[in-house]
Amino acid sequence: MATALNEVGGRGDFPMGANDSSAPNLLDPDYRPSADEPFMGPRQQAYFRAKLLNWKDSILRESQGTLHQLQVDSLREPDVTDRASSETDWSIELRTRDRQRKLISKIDAALRRIDEGEYGYCEVTGEPISLARLEARPVATMTVEAQERHERQEKISRDD
Repeated sequence: MATALNEVGGRGDFPMGANDSSAPNLLDPDYRPSADEPFMGPRQQAYFRAKLLNWKDSILRESQGTLHQLQVDSLREPDVTDRASSETDWSIELRTRDRQRKLISKIDAALRRIDEGEYGYCEVTGEPISLARLEARPVATMTVEAQERHERQEKISRDD
C-alpha cells in the first residue's frame, strides 16, 4: 500500500489513486508536476513520494530475485572457463546490488526530507531544485549549479 500526503500535508496511508472520500485523490495516473502550481505543495509531494516508493519497491523486488537466483543457481560449472564466466557475472550482479543498496538509503533520506518539508530544495543554497531535475533524479539534494560547483571543488581537492 502506498503512502501519500493528505490535504494538510500530513501522512496518510491509502492506495494511490483510491477513490475513497476519506482519502483525497491527490494524484491521477497522468499527473506530472508543473511550474504552474505551488512548488512542493501537497500534490507534488505526494507525486514524488509515490515515485520514490515505487523506485524503492522495484529495487527490493530485483534484489529478492537476485537472492533467489543465487540460491537456485550453482556455480559448479564443469568447465573452468564457464565457471569463471559465471563468477564474473555474479560479481557484476552483486556490485550492482550493492550500488542499489546505497541508493535505497538515498531514497529513504529523500522520503524523510518530504516528511520534514525540505524535499526539493537545495541543501547548499536553499533554492528550489528544478522539477525536471527531480523528475530525472528524485534523490537529488542540490541544484544543477550547486552540484557542478561541488564536483569542481572535489576535482580540485583530488588534484592537490
